[in-house]
Amino acid sequence: MHLYTYFQSSASYRVRIALNLKNIAVDQSFIDLTKAEQHAVDYARVNPQKMVPSLMLDSGDVLTQSLAIMEYLDERYPQPPLLPKEPLARAHARAVAMLIAGDISAINNLKIRLYLKREFGANDEAVGRWIQHWLHDGFSALESLLARSPHTGDFCAGNAPSIADCTLIPQVFNARRFAVDLTNYSHIRRIVKNCEALEAF
Repeated sequence: MHLYTYFQSSASYRVRIALNLKNIAVDQSFIDLTKAEQHAVDYARVNPQKMVPSLMLDSGDVLTQSLAIMEYLDERYPQPPLLPKEPLARAHARAVAMLIAGDISAINNLKIRLYLKREFGANDEAVGRWIQHWLHDGFSALESLLARSPHTGDFCAGNAPSIADCTLIPQVFNARRFAVDLTNYSHIRRIVKNCEALEAF
């Protein structure tokens, strides 16, 4: 398999964690988003959305979208599992992952930041405020979700890492990068500490 990735792409980071947890080695190509390499004709043939990650299988099939890639990996290489067995716990893990991927990450990624600058004249300070606002908005909701859910354990969904944790850690990386204060998010901080104790993360 071949992974198209970039080190500051939180979506790519999710997939790399999942691969590490499953001890799957893949070839990697680095697509520098800051140099717009994702818009190159050759890469557009790989992923028409012109985003990372993309996972090219040995068959030549290409998977896109990090959550879909992680679920494929879980179905194809089931050990260790990235989703809990019990249906409600599985739904909880998916909800956490989607909250982060769809409601935080998607509106803070590079193409959104560039659009804010290009179309609305936002400077770096304004873009930073945008990022911090949506990170706090999402993390506040996530903290409440983790606090009330009986499925929260040492990790986001039980006592083993799941797709939720694979999605959380890259977003915390971004929060630290943009100087977001995580003091008030005790459940998130506890889970992050447990994740970061594992080499896969």
